[in-house]
Amino acid sequence: MGRRRDSDRVTADVDTGRAELVPDADRPGSWTLLLDGAPQSHVDLDDPSHLEFEYVRRLAAALDLVAPAGTPLRVLHLGGGALTLPRYVQATRPGSTQRVSEVDGALVELVRRELPWPSDPRLKVRVADARATLTSSRDGAYDVIVADVFAGARTPAHLTSVEYAAEVARVLAPGGSYLANVADGPPLRHARAQVATVRTVLPRACLVGDAAVLRGRRYGNLVLVASRVEPPVPELTRRAAGDWFPGRVLAGAELDRFTGGAAVVHDADAVDSTPPPPGIFSVKR
Repeated sequence: MGRRRDSDRVTADVDTGRAELVPDADRPGSWTLLLDGAPQSHVDLDDPSHLEFEYVRRLAAALDLVAPAGTPLRVLHLGGGALTLPRYVQATRPGSTQRVSEVDGALVELVRRELPWPSDPRLKVRVADARATLTSSRDGAYDVIVADVFAGARTPAHLTSVEYAAEVARVLAPGGSYLANVADGPPLRHARAQVATVRTVLPRACLVGDAAVLRGRRYGNLVLVASRVEPPVPELTRRAAGDWFPGRVLAGAELDRFTGGAAVVHDADAVDSTPPPPGIFSVKR
């Protein structure tokens, strides 16, 4: 069970580690979820359209641009955390049908109890492995699949392979979009391999991120947008450039150069994503 202490901070042992819900001193009604000290989610219970983490704003920008504003979407979220993006879709695209697949049942119950999301029969949160959820989903079931899955600050190996990507492509509608949070650092082997792997089944793609991360100068989050149709690169570029922390978009020949002949990952040789450098995460106490 969670317990309150230190100005309403909540701590609990969950299935995947030690969870903390930390109130945001600068924004009433807002909380950061940490797992074993690594920030996983930030939510504003009063304004779900407020997105604190830059990579989440980039995922949201892609969600905004894949269909006309306000149009309901069928969205599958692989990885739930504190449900930042499902809440965002609820607020910005009313009537959307959403499924959230989160492997940590104790975490789901903690968030449900402490940071409850608005009741909505179209939003279903299920305790399940992300790949198992894909396997059990019908062809073309979703307009958007968002992948933001981490265990111990690393993406599990079975969610990095071409066999996994093929399941994503199968479950997406023909014009659907796959949005993935890819965390990596120098020399970006994992990120390059993920772009190469996903493009084997969803060939139209772009990569959004901080210039220093894209150049392999530091660890950080990159957002991969992939589809069978061209992603909205000009609009994403404008959104990224105008962010609080401006980012860049790689597409076309630039993305080809970034990939640099990286090998496609298969189940037989898949490994967990690159671990973050020691001490990279810190949250105000």
